[in-house]
Amino acid sequence: MSTRRTIYGVFVVACYAVLLFIPSGVSAQSEEELTVQLIDIERQILKQQVLVEDKQLERQSLERDVAILDAKIKKAQLGIQARTIEIKQLGGQIGTKQTTVNVLTDRTEKQKQSLAQLIRKTNEIDNFSLVEILLGGKTLSTFFEDLESFQSIKLSLSGSLKDLHATKNTTLEQKASLEGKQVTEIRLRGIQELEKKEIEVREREKAQILRTTKGQEASYQSLLKTQQKTAAQIRTQLFKFRNSGSIPFPEALRYAEFAAAKTGVRAALIMGILTQETNLGENIGVLGRWDTDMHPTRDLPIFKEIMVALGFNPNAMPVSGKPSYGWGGAMGPAQFIPSTWVSYGGFVKDATGAWVYDKAKDRIRQLTGKGSPSNPYDNQDAFVASALLMADNGATAQTFASERLAALRYFAGWGGASNPSYAFYGDGVMAHATRIQSEINILKGI
Repeated sequence: MSTRRTIYGVFVVACYAVLLFIPSGVSAQSEEELTVQLIDIERQILKQQVLVEDKQLERQSLERDVAILDAKIKKAQLGIQARTIEIKQLGGQIGTKQTTVNVLTDRTEKQKQSLAQLIRKTNEIDNFSLVEILLGGKTLSTFFEDLESFQSIKLSLSGSLKDLHATKNTTLEQKASLEGKQVTEIRLRGIQELEKKEIEVREREKAQILRTTKGQEASYQSLLKTQQKTAAQIRTQLFKFRNSGSIPFPEALRYAEFAAAKTGVRAALIMGILTQETNLGENIGVLGRWDTDMHPTRDLPIFKEIMVALGFNPNAMPVSGKPSYGWGGAMGPAQFIPSTWVSYGGFVKDATGAWVYDKAKDRIRQLTGKGSPSNPYDNQDAFVASALLMADNGATAQTFASERLAALRYFAGWGGASNPSYAFYGDGVMAHATRIQSEINILKGI
């Protein structure tokens, strides 16, 4: 057997061997078990949500309100369990993808070396003269047979190399996608601390109710009457803004009612969104620097132009800090990132691709009638911006389901709104909106 045919045999075996092993990572059984657990937990979460909604339709009583507190506590605990399982699943899948990428990278490099050797050998064949072939004792038919074999091997390896490149690129894309999901889950793990605090608050609330009433309905009804706020108390209470201090409740209500009249979104819901954002800021938010904490290409250039249009010093304006899971840079009470503000605040790209302010595109300014660009740090503009985004998200239908979904879209976008892990945000907004609506009713004597 000729040397070239020996090489042919070796490389044919190598070509097939390269594709035989793909690591499995997390076992199918453990992955399946986690999936079953997650489905069961999500089913229980929905059950608790239905229980809360059904109980809220009943007449207010001690039994009803304790049952609602129990359901909310259970739902929050289940949410934490669900996220823990999702993070575990994603971690295993990412590990598998990384191993696969490493194996494919190593094998691709080996195939490159093999292909290079074959090309060199083929070039040697190309350089043989007819005299060398005859002196070497080879017949022309044998020579061309070997040459054809080498050409076939070279084409086969070239195609295999392209396939491996494509597989590697696909694997890298899958790994990047999974890492993106894991970043989201890590973010939610941070937010779980907020849920844990909510659970503690509800547990204390439940204990206080039972301790005060000793389980007696009459005592509970008496307690409710003493806890009900008066119109005078509501007028003097403060409405807090994230990173922007506080204003009197009636003033906040005027801003909300103005935005509601312009957009069709309930005033209480607008105030509920801003309250939820403020609570998130108090629990997990930190102040950051615009030049280090904003996404460098998505948000930072826009933020500069917003500051120029408003005549602000960017170093003097507060933005949210960059957490461990992503980018910061959210502005003002409504916590809009610059790349979202452009859709409402009138910023567009010119012919050169640079961001510029366009008065005609400023949706907020058109509604407020201001003589200057809309400002994410202005309270009225923040109310209007939130209302516009909620209207775009479907809140104008003014049903519980549409408002809750709009709130979830406000937080997680349209793609993430259906994720059960985000339910806490929609539930929180609706709880705030319900409380605020009752205070509005008292204030107005309804």
